[in-house]
Amino acid sequence: AIPFQLVEEKPTFRGEDSNEFSRWVNQRLEYPKNAKQNGIQGRVTLTFTVAKDGSVKDVEVLKSANEYLDQEAVRVVSASPKWTPGRIDGQPVAVKYTFSVIF
Repeated sequence: AIPFQLVEEKPTFRGEDSNEFSRWVNQRLEYPKNAKQNGIQGRVTLTFTVAKDGSVKDVEVLKSANEYLDQEAVRVVSASPKWTPGRIDGQPVAVKYTFSVIF
């Protein structure tokens, strides 16, 4: 099944909006040494699916900043605890999500 992008109820992270997920991610990011030493900064834009069971799947880089930053962003987002899934007609559905990690 193809994940939805527009749903009646969006997925929520710990009962909150995407700002709560941003906080969770930022607390766990480890700035890659190679990037830090070379003064590399940037925004990594990821796409992922919040599955029907709330798990985060298919984390991919949409817009790369740097190989090391990309890998770290994918690592942290992939480790996400389960979300409350999105719903259509009261039924849980997989939802495609776009999210940026700023280094």
